Amino acid sequence: MTTQTVTSAVAQQDSSPAALVRKYRTDFATVLPSHIKPETWLRIATGALRRSSQLAHAAEKNPTSLLVALLDAARKGLEPGTEQYYLVPRKTKRGPEVLGITGYQGEVELMYRAGAVSSVKVEGVREHDTFAYNPGEHDRPVHEINWRANRGDLVLAYAYAYAKMRDGATSNVSVLSADDIAVILSKAEGADSPFSPWQWNPKAMWLKSAAHQLAKWVPTSAERVWQPDGPPLEAPPATPVTLPTVEDVVDAEVVEDWPTTPADTADSEQ
Repeated sequence: MTTQTVTSAVAQQDSSPAALVRKYRTDFATVLPSHIKPETWLRIATGALRRSSQLAHAAEKNPTSLLVALLDAARKGLEPGTEQYYLVPRKTKRGPEVLGITGYQGEVELMYRAGAVSSVKVEGVREHDTFAYNPGEHDRPVHEINWRANRGDLVLAYAYAYAKMRDGATSNVSVLSADDIAVILSKAEGADSPFSPWQWNPKAMWLKSAAHQLAKWVPTSAERVWQPDGPPLEAPPATPVTLPTVEDVVDAEVVEDWPTTPADTADSEQ
């Protein structure tokens, strides 16, 4: 058996999630925004799979769900497995699978790339903070914090952005109450999974929810269509990509066990 034959046999046996990502690297590179380096993005994706045994397990059992999540992250130009774009392993009736969720930092990044805003502020309000915002009276929230005191529990989340307009106008303000967040949480896919950021980093998801509402009034772009001190950049046309089916990848055996605890995926709150 030649060295080339051995190398080929090993390559065929490598059906790990990281190998799957490398296999479809051309597809991901096709949809990534032009300012994102494909090799860097691929290293981040494979690194996320190596850091979390639960994520790797779910990806191995349902590789198509991993590809769906990664393709969504690639189209948005966000880093998978980070605060920009979460990769969440979860259990379903079909077995383990991977769910992609745009994070707070990802929502804000997409606003900045469009070039219409000079700054975006997203903040949580706690019960002992002073907060006031009356549409028509205030152009932005008035939020005062006593950093030396116990601020209490989160009660509100708000977001606002400064648009790059000649008159210096402020965008609409997104303010969500605890009740609003509860409704969003009840509809959030996979939120009950112990690996979901709704469970281990709820503050980030409050902020993400406010930023997501803000995106209805502020331009967003996966492509960087604006650059400091320069002319707008022309975004290239979108390229359609056909996602492989389960049969194209590997056979997915459905199992209910998880290798370890959620601690592998839980980053510290920022």
